[in-house]
Amino acid sequence: MTLFLDVNALRDLVNKTGTSQFISGLLHFIEQDFIRWPYFDKSPRTAAHSKAGVIELMPVADDVNYGFKYVNGHPKNPTLGLSTVMAFGALSDVDSGYPKLLSEMTLSTAFRTAVTSAMAAKALAKPNARNMGIVGCGSQCEFQVIAFHIINNINEVRIFDIDEEAMDKVEKNLKNYPNIKIIRASSVKDCVQGADIVTTVTADKTNATILTSDMIEEGMHINGVGGDCPGKTELHIDVLKSGKIFVEHEAQTRVEGDIQQLEAQHPVYPLWRVIAGLDIGRDFEKQITIFDSVGFALEDLSILRYVYELAVEFKIGETISLIPALDNPKDLFKLAVVTN
Repeated sequence: MTLFLDVNALRDLVNKTGTSQFISGLLHFIEQDFIRWPYFDKSPRTAAHSKAGVIELMPVADDVNYGFKYVNGHPKNPTLGLSTVMAFGALSDVDSGYPKLLSEMTLSTAFRTAVTSAMAAKALAKPNARNMGIVGCGSQCEFQVIAFHIINNINEVRIFDIDEEAMDKVEKNLKNYPNIKIIRASSVKDCVQGADIVTTVTADKTNATILTSDMIEEGMHINGVGGDCPGKTELHIDVLKSGKIFVEHEAQTRVEGDIQQLEAQHPVYPLWRVIAGLDIGRDFEKQITIFDSVGFALEDLSILRYVYELAVEFKIGETISLIPALDNPKDLFKLAVVTN
């Protein structure tokens, strides 16, 4: 039998664990997998692009677990009453190929993306960073705010979106977090002015320039989260050239990330080596650091392993007959309904 977690089960897991503990636990899983980076069989995701958006498959494995995620990105979906990003995934045992877990990954992706952003900032931002600006108030925004509050002790966040109702939503959803001060900004420039950390998480599938060089200040750390496919960017090329750039899987980021704008020889640095303590992140306090985040399959494997462990511990989820149970493994035909 395979364990199945739907959206309600994932929500129950978070509530049972507690949001703070869930995020802290997930950080541990992602950090540990990044430290073991060389041991994973990695490849860029397979993407099917259309004028409306993209559908992707994201696989990764080590000698114990295989995981994959199906995920889309369709910026027009909110106008249709649908989510921009939706996902599901699976975790399998490498020795047998047996699927242990089939899980929703829309909520899971939001958590793992936010925690990965906060992990990168923990490694790259100034040690005394205490405030941040977030440009883009879509479905990812609140997750980013809470993850940065828990992991990076960020208590003041400026937000900006061209959609006023999106900013209303963020304020409403975070009103029960009194230790986080939310400030509405009037523009992107106002949002990032004086910020120690800046996160861009916009959804428009264009070569946008959300951040320009006149907005960048010494010592700033930038998480570019929204640029995640060919032809979709958020950072002006001059912003990229002004900082030290860190990436997940370089072969994927060169095609999908903001660095698709740069020549192939422009140096970028693997984030995993900083997490593992093998390389230094920020070289000096006034340096500008950039995490060109596109989302990588290893982060999905981390949360799949994490929620599977929690679900077994708390007995949450249901078992389903995803794979036939056979008395004789060679006799599949007897399960078929045959009519003459």
